[in-house]
Amino acid sequence: MSGALHRLANGVTVAVDPMPGAQSAAVGVYTSVGSRSEPAALGGLAHLVEHMVFKGAGGRDARAIAEAIEDVGGSLNAWTARDQTVFHARVLGADVPLALTLIADLVRAPTLDEAELEREKQVILSELGEALDQPDDLIHDHLFTACFGRQALARPVLGREPTIRAATAADCRAWLEREYRPERIVVAASGAVDPAAVVALAEQLFGDIAPGTTPAIAPASFAGGVRHDRRSFEQAHWAFAMPGVASTDPTAPALGLFTQAVGGGMSSRLFQQLREERGLAYSIYAWGQGFADTGLFAVNCATDKGKAGEAMALARDVIARAADDLSEAELARARAQMEAGLLMTLETVQGRADQMARSIEVFGRIMTPAELVAELRAVDVAAARAAGQALHEGPIAIASIGSRLALAA
Repeated sequence: MSGALHRLANGVTVAVDPMPGAQSAAVGVYTSVGSRSEPAALGGLAHLVEHMVFKGAGGRDARAIAEAIEDVGGSLNAWTARDQTVFHARVLGADVPLALTLIADLVRAPTLDEAELEREKQVILSELGEALDQPDDLIHDHLFTACFGRQALARPVLGREPTIRAATAADCRAWLEREYRPERIVVAASGAVDPAAVVALAEQLFGDIAPGTTPAIAPASFAGGVRHDRRSFEQAHWAFAMPGVASTDPTAPALGLFTQAVGGGMSSRLFQQLREERGLAYSIYAWGQGFADTGLFAVNCATDKGKAGEAMALARDVIARAADDLSEAELARARAQMEAGLLMTLETVQGRADQMARSIEVFGRIMTPAELVAELRAVDVAAARAAGQALHEGPIAIASIGSRLALAA
């Protein structure tokens, strides 16, 4: 990855990474603002706005936006997270100016029609209803609630029916104006791109956003607790989490390797012991997530209702034992998996654009593949074990669907 970073006078960051021989390009606007910045009464607003801008922007209606990108064989999409909203496009190199112009229209010139808003609310309420019927998705929201209680980070990205219905077009417009500040915007492009042309276009499209006061994001800290959903499904789903570390924490690579070793693949301890050796679970895995100020390490499981308690007890024991005796072979395997995953991702134009933007948001600069690999290779088994041991120094959060084990935790 040979990305170059440019900062416009108003604070917008532009990252460009040309790939010799590439015919296509990925371009996106990455904003470090998401659902954790929403007021409680308007939960789901960030996601609602992400939907609404596609209903009309820059003088085009929804159909015209879709036709503009698909007329050149491209794609245009977006997603919202707790700490990020992203608008991205994939096109042939010659069509990068069109793609970035369309994205700029979405972010800066949406129509935000009230009638369209009421129709789109119904779409999102349907999406919310679908999510509520998917326990393997719903368990994540329950776990965040158990981890962070009443803090903004705990609230679901999709929001809830009353807060979605309460939002107005004026709320959507105010959200964009208040939260989409230059310091929070990264324009990233990779593939068949001309760096000078991309920077010039970014200046034209985003350089006139007036700098101003950037709203503070409420800090979060891992609190721990339980969240039980009594609805009945065919299987029981549970998850538990322990305090992880922030994205910039020096121990983050060690914790990432520990997580991969204990629950990141079919060779991991959790998969082998709970599924292969004991038959206690259909799905069992560990994962982690870091934010600017906090993080979590988590284990998710889908199992028979009668085996849920046994499965959780064994999983917690597996994690505790791995913190004491993780082997050199397990660490080497985890490192190989993470290095391969990273380098394979960076072979794609979208992967490079995503990696550049996230690196800038977290570290303020573009970290090279060599740096990222070096961080993983610097972790020895003692450091990986220490990261696992640190998990047990704080509270635990437990969520369940279809079993009562959370109440007894």
